[in-house]
Amino acid sequence: MHIEPGVVGGAKIALSYATAAASFGLAAKMTVDTIRSDGGFTALIGRSVAAAVLVFCFFEVFPHFPVGVSEVHFILGSTLYLVLGAGPAAIGLAAGLLLQGLFFAPSDLPQYAINVTTLIVPLWAISLLAKRIIQPNTPYVAVSYSQVLALSAAYQGGVVAWVAFWAFYGSGFGAENLASVGAFSIAYMSVIILEPLADLGVLAIAKALAPQSTPRWFYRRLHHAAS
Repeated sequence: MHIEPGVVGGAKIALSYATAAASFGLAAKMTVDTIRSDGGFTALIGRSVAAAVLVFCFFEVFPHFPVGVSEVHFILGSTLYLVLGAGPAAIGLAAGLLLQGLFFAPSDLPQYAINVTTLIVPLWAISLLAKRIIQPNTPYVAVSYSQVLALSAAYQGGVVAWVAFWAFYGSGFGAENLASVGAFSIAYMSVIILEPLADLGVLAIAKALAPQSTPRWFYRRLHHAAS
């Protein structure tokens, strides 16, 4: 999902600063909600650090490869949301992306505002979707495959939609750019296929380890009904 350098350049990149500001606003709201209802500031910090480390690993350790206008990564955004909650996941995505740019891919830093928008807005969207498709009395360790698939498809679909937007906004609708966006979108289908399986595997482990788990390290909804 990293937009390649040069796809959006010049004065056009100013739009990304506005979208990033809006994204950070959404992240702030999700963070405040976590502090108020899900363990307080200490829990937020612990889960956010865990999320940042995981996101950094997703970008640098997990398989990733350039396709068309961007790169295909196994970001596991819905997994982060289900296990850690929206606030810590948002902070972790932003921090992990920044760490990756600072230490391993400085060429990505000029596109940081673009990429952070691409990651956080879909996360906010699935936090709303989860409230609609998962009953309040259902802990996340008990969600169905279809529910996990819906969350994963919504997150990854949001990533693809933002990548396409930035590519068309920055470089137009020429045949070469259309082909690049199409190639990236098709390649990202592999993530949409695999992520729900990863989600279910992680949730199964969380369910099995529930008696030994420390509540402040996990999203309350992971093991409990909504309060």
